[in-house]
Amino acid sequence: MDNSQGKITVYIDPDLEDLIPGFLENRQSDIEEINQALQQGNYESVQVLGHGMKGAGSGYGFDEISEIGAKLEDAAKNQDGSSIRILAEELKTYLEQVEIKYEE
Repeated sequence: MDNSQGKITVYIDPDLEDLIPGFLENRQSDIEEINQALQQGNYESVQVLGHGMKGAGSGYGFDEISEIGAKLEDAAKNQDGSSIRILAEELKTYLEQVEIKYEE
């Protein structure tokens, strides 16, 4: 992962190229769902979303998404709303900065 000039470059297996846009769109949707769940005090939903990210991120080559997912899961277990807000913002920033390159 290269983090030069505000971009985060992630190298992905070209076999996953067709799946990546949908995967990243789903993470954008997760941010909205996390914020809605947090407003409703629904920590269980945040925990489930975090767990899903933790499991899926690395499988697609996005280790950072897995790390954020694990932290979200833990924050939800602890009902730590401020950490959840920070992590949702971290995910948003990551998705804005990520640049995908497919390995040859």
